[in-house]
Amino acid sequence: MTHTNGFDRPTVSGGLFPSVALPPEALDGVRTRRMMAVGVDFVMVSLIVAAIWIVVGVLTLGLGFFLLAAIPPLFPMVAFFYNGFGSSGAKMGTLGMRMFDLAVRDPQTGGRVSFINAAIHGVLFYVSWLFPPVLLYSLAAPDKRCLHDIFSGVILTRR
Repeated sequence: MTHTNGFDRPTVSGGLFPSVALPPEALDGVRTRRMMAVGVDFVMVSLIVAAIWIVVGVLTLGLGFFLLAAIPPLFPMVAFFYNGFGSSGAKMGTLGMRMFDLAVRDPQTGGRVSFINAAIHGVLFYVSWLFPPVLLYSLAAPDKRCLHDIFSGVILTRR
């Protein structure tokens, strides 16, 4: 079954991982740009986490450190919301993605993704770091999607 997506190109639905037909320029340099964007986003999330620790420490005169040590790790929680709000927002990407001309899109419509899809995409990305060989799937995929892109229902393209 064939229908049209937001890029006015036919897409083939069906199968475990349906391929999405896009204009070739939409995928130029996506893998390289993604690697650079990850570095920027990792630094941004780290700075936000550090700022939270400092603010909580100062406002509670150090007693807040006990609270921060007792709750689940702060980095994954901040990354969840950073990626969720950034990728589902009007600019369709986190700061790193925008710096390197990338946009997170719904593969069927070409439009914005929902907050939950964007946040799940971020979580699955960080989980995929535990199993680096799964990132190699992108090298064989015609649309340059990683497994975490497929499972969260997003595609990264050039703007």
